[in-house]
Amino acid sequence: MGDAGGTDRLHFTGDEQADRLLAAEPMALLIGFALDQQVTVQKAFSGPLELKRRIGTLDATRIAELPLPELVAAFQARPALHRFPGAMARRVQDLAAYVRNEYGGEAARLWTEAPDASALRQRIAQLPGFGEMKVSGLTAVLVKRLGVQPPGWQDALPDHPTLGDVDSAEALELYQARKRAHKAELRAAGGLQ
Repeated sequence: MGDAGGTDRLHFTGDEQADRLLAAEPMALLIGFALDQQVTVQKAFSGPLELKRRIGTLDATRIAELPLPELVAAFQARPALHRFPGAMARRVQDLAAYVRNEYGGEAARLWTEAPDASALRQRIAQLPGFGEMKVSGLTAVLVKRLGVQPPGWQDALPDHPTLGDVDSAEALELYQARKRAHKAELRAAGGLQ
């Protein structure tokens, strides 16, 4: 997925197969970020592997065209893929449809065709359900973990902890503690609801 600076796994789940899938399959990474909301990082990023087991694919076009009740059922099967399986099934289907429509079903084109880091951030921000925190996080993961370094990448990295800083199970624990502290600071400053 990345260049020589990339890795063969992301240490987000504690499950080697799930972690390898995130680095190997671009759509898995996008789905993981889509699910990374109101659940633990481990739960969110384990979701793509379990979804693939349940529906047989992470192909954007196939997910986009899957009847929504089937996708919702896959999300709801025990254990549910998310605290809000119906809403997240719709979000993942919207994401898949966007990747199908904008990038011909090839999620990696999101970053491989970005002319510079500013364009990369804009492209990520256009993904359904991706706000500033996800834009910063995915940008950092692409740059720091997967070796995607378009012109201007140094200026595109956030100055707060992100999943891009996670390179081990221990680093994940540290990231989660720092993320909680960062969110508390934002809330105290009135910048986060």
